[in-house]
Amino acid sequence: MSRLRAAAARGLRRRGSGSAAPAGEGSRKGASLREGAPARPHALHLFGDPVEIDALRGRLLTWYDKSRRDLPWRALAAVEPDADRRAYAVWVSEIMLQQTQVATVIDYYNRWMQKWPTLQALAAASLEVVLELAGHMPRTAEDLQRLLPGVGRYTAGAIASISFGQATGVVDGNVIRVLCRLRCIGADTSSLAVIDCLWNMANTLVDRSRPGDFNQALMELGATVCTPKSPLCGECPVKEHCHAWRRVEKDLASASQKLFGKTTLVPDVEDCGTGDCLLCLPAAELWDSSLGVTNFPRKAAKKQPRVERTATCVLERRGHRGAPEYLIVQRPSSGLLAGLWEFPSFPLALGLQEEQQKEVLADHLQAWTRQPVQTESLCFVGEVVHIFSHIHQTYVVYSLCLDGDVVLDTASSPSRWVTEEEFRASAVSTAMKKVLKARETQRGVQNGRAKASKRKRESKLGAAGSAPTGIQLSLRAFLRAQSAP
Repeated sequence: MSRLRAAAARGLRRRGSGSAAPAGEGSRKGASLREGAPARPHALHLFGDPVEIDALRGRLLTWYDKSRRDLPWRALAAVEPDADRRAYAVWVSEIMLQQTQVATVIDYYNRWMQKWPTLQALAAASLEVVLELAGHMPRTAEDLQRLLPGVGRYTAGAIASISFGQATGVVDGNVIRVLCRLRCIGADTSSLAVIDCLWNMANTLVDRSRPGDFNQALMELGATVCTPKSPLCGECPVKEHCHAWRRVEKDLASASQKLFGKTTLVPDVEDCGTGDCLLCLPAAELWDSSLGVTNFPRKAAKKQPRVERTATCVLERRGHRGAPEYLIVQRPSSGLLAGLWEFPSFPLALGLQEEQQKEVLADHLQAWTRQPVQTESLCFVGEVVHIFSHIHQTYVVYSLCLDGDVVLDTASSPSRWVTEEEFRASAVSTAMKKVLKARETQRGVQNGRAKASKRKRESKLGAAGSAPTGIQLSLRAFLRAQSAP
């Protein structure tokens, strides 16, 4: 829960980051597709017919009313009379859903809302969460973005439409897929120009009387029917409005006529006809009949994550009850894993040998703790690999046991000693949990070796005397020995 809790809390005060960020949320890349692109895409790719728009809205909402999943944030938004609490509940769900899948979020969400049912309750929690705007949520998507730095375009649209009934669209990965298939948009969806077109479409389509339900219906359609692979086109409530589906039907009709030797021409599906269209499939990536509607959307080739290595030290001391305590420090308030807690970590240059890595780590720890740290005192634990969306991170883990407390350089970053239970309850990343598990595994192996060595010594001592101490007597022999005169 700590990871989602930290992610949601960070979302309350800064721009969200991560691999699953919705379109328009956070950084944007690719200002245009190519030089000389038209300012407005071809009408084929747009929704310009009011009759069609009304029909699409009606069909989608009718399907949604019958088929939508029973999700706790939807139920709460439907019955909560207080607008601020309703908006807060939607906000929490949207931040969590940016981190992982719906099935995973449900349990975390229920526990979160039970523990922190209001924005005021969250502000009083142990994380560094600031009570914003006296507990009152802005009512429009524009104000949500302007007044709450942690809210981006998608989150603002979701809160404003679901909680306050503002007729504004939303664009996330599911919506991108649905719109691209509805209007045969094959251009790179990471492009700023294409994303802006998709936002305009979403704002055009959104139902004015039920904007929150319409936006959720569009996302629901992408999540359950218009899926990335093996979409259920036969169950789609709006397939009559889908240009990609029409193209598939045309291909099937043409193949059928060829099979039976018919020569009747199949009515052609309208083509864009503009050579430099902003939204068409690239010239080198024409329609592939074997892909069907999954020709759309097309994405640019994914960049390989950059490789990074980090030295991490699990600093330990014996606590008051003999259990180990660990030193954790807080990361900066911006950047990767902002504000989370971690074991002391330092970046490593690629290609360093183990002894060089230990020297770098020892130098950093010495500067930070203000006491000598010998390389031979650093015990190698192992390497922990964690894959971020854009970083292939390897943590080279060492452990160091300290006899007493250390005076820390508090100017560097906040730090504190925690027990294992406190560590797991803190806002730590999944990567750091992997690091602690590696250290605990090593400790278990070390303890096992120590016990084996002790048994071996006892066995040798027992063999040297007349009464072996390393051999356990049977119960009968023990009682006989006790009753002897």
